[in-house]
Amino acid sequence: MKIGIIGTGFIIREALTAMSEVPAIELTAILARPHSLAKGEAFAQEFGIGKVYTDYDELLADPGIDTVYVGIINLMHYEYGKKALLAGKDVIMEKPFTTLTAHAQELADLARANGRFIFEAVTTRNCRIIDRMREELPRIGRIRMVQANFSQYSSRYDRYLKGDVAPAFDPEACGGALYDLNVYNFNMAVALLGEPEDVEYLPNIGFNGVDTSGIAVLRYPDFVGVLAAAKDSDSPSHFTIQGEKGWIEVPGKPNEAEQLRWCIGGKTEEYIPVPDKSRMVQEFRNFSRAAAERDTAFMERELGITLGVMRAIEKGRLGAGLHFPTDT
Repeated sequence: MKIGIIGTGFIIREALTAMSEVPAIELTAILARPHSLAKGEAFAQEFGIGKVYTDYDELLADPGIDTVYVGIINLMHYEYGKKALLAGKDVIMEKPFTTLTAHAQELADLARANGRFIFEAVTTRNCRIIDRMREELPRIGRIRMVQANFSQYSSRYDRYLKGDVAPAFDPEACGGALYDLNVYNFNMAVALLGEPEDVEYLPNIGFNGVDTSGIAVLRYPDFVGVLAAAKDSDSPSHFTIQGEKGWIEVPGKPNEAEQLRWCIGGKTEEYIPVPDKSRMVQEFRNFSRAAAERDTAFMERELGITLGVMRAIEKGRLGAGLHFPTDT
């Protein structure tokens, strides 16, 4: 997998660190906006990236790149992913996949039609913890409730309170707690339990109309779930599934998923895998393997989860009266 990195923002350093741990990945190029060229050049020097581009079309025309990693603001995911697929590249899209379900479906269909692969990079779906959860989940019996909380006081929140609005807090850039943090909870829920029948989102709204925190209520045929996320406050985080015979829980922030605990018949057990250098390593291992083997079954499973999440969070967002510029 010869990757062109799109972006120089907050997530890029962690993504590059993770990719550097996967021998099958070659960091071929990075795209920086002209005013961020120095950042792109610094990343290139630090991680041994051979080329730095400031023009996306030039990067896509590079025959030495077979995959594009889109790590830019939510608003631009669809446009950049579509151009890459049309240029004959595979795509790894940072979460959230897109801002609209219709756009996600279009990208999935375009990838299939052009024989390309497209994946969503979201750590709660591609980690050893969730693989083990799938194994242990049947043991807790009939599921009755799901509770999750991903709260993390944002490093940008103090700036936001002073009127300095970063994209993560800008509804015009498709930011907010639902698509930034709660999307991790949604991904774990849909990956393990399927798409909910209905979603209601109850947000706390900031001065510019963005959801700085909120609670999503998920309704399944036989149980309910409550998924909370906050960028304006902090608390212990977890993802817990309760069944008639026991419970299973990821303690801590679900995007890190470092530990798993479950209790059945009063006996508590735990699973703690040996950690990788970065929480994102496993997903890039999975993507590089699937692309090399042209494992369409893996891609279709992942796309099914992605589309289920997109439908669920969009239903919650629109029901709460939260609108993005991509809605029109």
